[in-house]
Amino acid sequence: NQIGNGNLVAVRAEGNTAGHNGNQIRCYNCRGVGHFARDCTDRPRRRDAAYLQTQLLIAQKEEAGIQL
Repeated sequence: NQIGNGNLVAVRAEGNTAGHNGNQIRCYNCRGVGHFARDCTDRPRRRDAAYLQTQLLIAQKEEAGIQL
């Protein structure tokens, strides 16, 4: 598209190409569909190293069949 002075201008795509339509976005907090993490009503997930290490050990023991 051109404007009056002959310069080309970008045309916006129809719809929302950035993935912001409500049924395709995914929350980084709860992994739910349809909302952003900032709008999530679940408690924030812990991401510190000690917590993640503990979760890893629990998962490894469960895979090995060790009863906790």
